[in-house]
Amino acid sequence: MRALTDVETQTLFSKLANYTGRSLTQLIAPSDSTGDDDDRHVFRLHESRVYYVRLSIANLATSIARDHLLSLGTCVGKFTKTGKFRLHITALDVIAPHARYKLWIKPNGEMPFLYGGNVVKAHVGRWSEDCPEHSGVVILAMDDTPLGFGVTARSTAEARKLEPTSVVAFRQADVGEYLREEDTLFTT
Repeated sequence: MRALTDVETQTLFSKLANYTGRSLTQLIAPSDSTGDDDDRHVFRLHESRVYYVRLSIANLATSIARDHLLSLGTCVGKFTKTGKFRLHITALDVIAPHARYKLWIKPNGEMPFLYGGNVVKAHVGRWSEDCPEHSGVVILAMDDTPLGFGVTARSTAEARKLEPTSVVAFRQADVGEYLREEDTLFTT
């Protein structure tokens, strides 16, 4: 497990900033007002996967051999062989509280989304105001339970004029992946 290089950090932060915006700094800031450096969270790379972990725990993990260490903290995603970063569904708990744009879907749209479908206009209950096209959005149930994340297909203003069967958000990950891809989600 090692710290990310500058290029890897820039790639990771640009992907996370698409969903969190300016609140990205809150992910790595100390959680309390004491400013204790060991209390802050950091991103660490193990093989091709990036983990979000408390610094004090990451320092303790250095005593474990790399081939014996399976995971540590929350897996945010992984780097592909071409150097791009892909967010996993496990990052939902990290980005949902800090999301800049949110989309709430009605109960009749939850199951189609959880089975891997995109979000259509008829299933949208509420939407963050002034959400631009092709921006990251966290998709929630009407009771504010995070269900997944994706990318908007249309801006909020354009989506109001669409037909009910038009796609307003493309699914990138949903919590149904825990069941659909349980054999390959955590394999190397």
